Amino acid sequence: MKRIRKKRSAGFTLIEIMIVVLIIAILLAIAIPNFLRARETSRAKSCQANMRQIETAKEQWAMDNKKAATDTPVAADLVTEYMRGTEDVLPGCPSSGTYTIANLSTRPSCSIGTNGSGTYDDHVLQ
Repeated sequence: MKRIRKKRSAGFTLIEIMIVVLIIAILLAIAIPNFLRARETSRAKSCQANMRQIETAKEQWAMDNKKAATDTPVAADLVTEYMRGTEDVLPGCPSSGTYTIANLSTRPSCSIGTNGSGTYDDHVLQ
């Protein structure tokens, strides 16, 4: 007796497709929060670098103009001579915060400051 074999059609079964979709979903569940955290960390580091640049420009401005610790420069003083920028505007915070220059004895600050979610994404000059 000869057995009749049914030919299996080419393709994947529903179970196989569901397993692949499940694996992709698990990988996305791991990757997306890490990506978001890395993006915010990058923004915070960029903000800190901008504040460091403002602080350095303030110090150079003070030395060049023989200013006291209580003097406060304006953005035009810093951008014109000591920083890259256009039309007397300070570089912007990547997270849409605003910078406060303050006087020479105070460090520049960002309006975002600490956001309470950890030290890796605080907009504070250390």
